[in-house]
Amino acid sequence: MSTPFDFLRDEFPELHREAVQAGANALPDPRTACFYARRVVELAVSWAFEHDRSLSPPYDANVSALLHEPSFQALAGEQIFRKARDVVRIGNRAAHDRQPPSQHDSVTAVSHLFQFCYWFARTYSRGAQPPVDLRFDPASLPRKRPIPAATVAQIQDLQTALEESEAARQRVQDELRDRAELDAELAQLRAEVAVAKARASATPDEHDYTEAETRDWFIDLLLAEAGWSLDQPRDRELEVSGMPDGRGASSTTCCGVTTAGRWR
Repeated sequence: MSTPFDFLRDEFPELHREAVQAGANALPDPRTACFYARRVVELAVSWAFEHDRSLSPPYDANVSALLHEPSFQALAGEQIFRKARDVVRIGNRAAHDRQPPSQHDSVTAVSHLFQFCYWFARTYSRGAQPPVDLRFDPASLPRKRPIPAATVAQIQDLQTALEESEAARQRVQDELRDRAELDAELAQLRAEVAVAKARASATPDEHDYTEAETRDWFIDLLLAEAGWSLDQPRDRELEVSGMPDGRGASSTTCCGVTTAGRWR
């Protein structure tokens, strides 16, 4: 089954696997979704600092310090930095607050994660870059709840288990492979990343990071909850007369909100 994050699968399988978990849980289990979304940002930013020699590692290696490091902020740009930062904040609250996050929180986190991952893949993919017209559609998120929603304690246990598993995997890798071989492999990968990054920066990024689809989904959800059936075109957009738009043309009103042109 396809997912919004399949563009990560070939080159970044670990990010893909956990981003899929974030998307799969966005509606049925917001706390778990927010946890995984934060974890993907942490893994991706840590990967960038390990493989991109243009980044200057901060003294503290936690995800907040990495995100706020000036060289990373300059690379990502304000829009991507803020999306990643918000995912981390939402994920932190999900892991510690007794009050569960809402679906608004989790869908926002997954939508922001999608945009961050798109930027990450565009910047660092050594193979094909993700298509410029790739979009995140919240309406495609699964709604089924296979198990009860996770508690704070369960999320904290999950985080501990994942960290221990990663540490054990790294120990096994270090034991099985010669250090010089690992260093040579890392150097080669860093060289390939530099080439990929230069290629990405040589062309303008025309991807739409505005998340219009997510905003529309939230609006539709609120309208549905207010009793709108949304099964007729007039439920979304209705042209009215006598309300100029400043250019001598009629404006459009949708569900009580008036704008010039489309409301969406």
